[in-house]
Amino acid sequence: MTDHEQRDSTGESCAPEFDAVIVGAGFAGLYLLHRLRALGFRTVVIEAGDGVGGTWYWNRYPGARCDVESLQYQYSFSDALQREWNWTERYAAQPEILAYLNHVADRFDLRRDIRFGTRVMSARFDETRGRWALETDHDDGLVSRFCIMATGCLSVTKLPEVPGLDDFLGRSLHTGAWPHEAVDFTGRRVGLIGTGSSAIQSIPVIAKQAEHLTVFQRTPSFSVPANNGPLDPVYAQDYKDRYKELRRQAGASAFGFQEYFSEDLAMDTPSEVREQTYETLWERGGLPYIGAFADLVFVQEANDTAADFVRAKIGEIVQDPDTAAALTAQDYPIGTKRMCVDIDYYATFNRDNVSLVNLRQSPIETVTANGIRTTAAEYEFDDLVFATGFDAMTGALAKVDIQGRGGKKLCDAWRDGPRTYLGLAVAGFPNLFTVTGPGSPSVMSNMAVSIEQHVDWITGCLAYVRSEGHGIIEATAEAEAEWMQHVADVGNSTLFPLANSWYVGANVPGKPRVFMPYLGVGAYAEKCEDVVAGGYTGFVLGARA
Repeated sequence: MTDHEQRDSTGESCAPEFDAVIVGAGFAGLYLLHRLRALGFRTVVIEAGDGVGGTWYWNRYPGARCDVESLQYQYSFSDALQREWNWTERYAAQPEILAYLNHVADRFDLRRDIRFGTRVMSARFDETRGRWALETDHDDGLVSRFCIMATGCLSVTKLPEVPGLDDFLGRSLHTGAWPHEAVDFTGRRVGLIGTGSSAIQSIPVIAKQAEHLTVFQRTPSFSVPANNGPLDPVYAQDYKDRYKELRRQAGASAFGFQEYFSEDLAMDTPSEVREQTYETLWERGGLPYIGAFADLVFVQEANDTAADFVRAKIGEIVQDPDTAAALTAQDYPIGTKRMCVDIDYYATFNRDNVSLVNLRQSPIETVTANGIRTTAAEYEFDDLVFATGFDAMTGALAKVDIQGRGGKKLCDAWRDGPRTYLGLAVAGFPNLFTVTGPGSPSVMSNMAVSIEQHVDWITGCLAYVRSEGHGIIEATAEAEAEWMQHVADVGNSTLFPLANSWYVGANVPGKPRVFMPYLGVGAYAEKCEDVVAGGYTGFVLGARA
């Protein structure tokens, strides 16, 4: 019998009971466990994988790497932790990030409260007891006062909508669910579908191994160079010494990054100065390119100047004019899909063993036993790689049968699009919290900053509920409606809704088109603090369900 297992009046074993159940052992789940354990909450983490890491446990594809600089993509809650861990590269690759998260799990002795290889299938709120009852794929259950979904924004993989996916007789791989053993493409003919972030990272690596790589592209992405390299130890030490202040700056910024974003306006800047700014940021590399000027995500004319610079760079790098034109995005503003950061992506298309198929000219008809048939040609492959992304932000929550008051299902409540209060709570679902849920900055930010901010808020909330003698906290429908209108108003003030991106669910057929993230990390954090200062404004607290 576990420490928290209860017995009914007949002496039979009942489901173990906890103060908090956390679903997911990635960046968010690990930090939640650390914080709640320190606060004395009986806590358990349920993790589908066989190890910690979340995103970095599953995404092991060739070239997988964070698009946020290593020193910014780490925890800030422990000064000793950030001083003792030494990143080797400016942009850390997946193995190093996973090693870091394993180090955190071991350093803070977190594994003993994590159930690995276990998937939560359902979570139902018992109004009589004011508890969440969870069932797993091991046919066992748990009971908890609080349920915290730390399931990640990009964790449910999505396959392309083409027939014949099960007909292919070769090896099929998805970048978001990559095998844990090494995959060798040496001497093999590889077909890869997609040109989003995971494709842009993996294509240069696969091309160096494969006999031939054929890339199938529907919509080109804007990508900027990482200009990655070994991390300068002197720079790293200075960063560590100033870490607390730098992290504070990040938390107050628009996107959760430190020191990068300009307040100048592109349209008020002389063209030669503007071009030099873009050139400097291109040479520096990374996501700060889109922060070159403050009006790039608000004013189309300003955005065009940044997009045209990247388009010209693609034309300079890619030798074949037709390939360059196909790789150049034209029909959405730059930055309105999350910018990609690459290592030799465009130059890879100059290789003799790499070819590009433009699916706008010749769409895929079907996957065949031997490869792919488009309207124009048939291709034979040994391997197919699907770099087709995720059911973003809501996919992982939709996979769990979550039922709140009156048995209302979360998927029904979100039938017309996700609705939350602050991206943290949902009306009608008491004591349920979502980390970086829709309606919060989440994917529109440095996730390490947004995750910590959410975990700190949630754990502070749980401590408050307990200290005030309450058993229930629930967002009101009115607060939720007002917040979602505010999220929409902020989104509509920008160019972001102009793109058919996964930010609005456009990559999933039938998914409601709702701009899901909130723009503004610092402004959002202030609003969360105001809610706390007002005694949890927009929430109802009570002793019973």
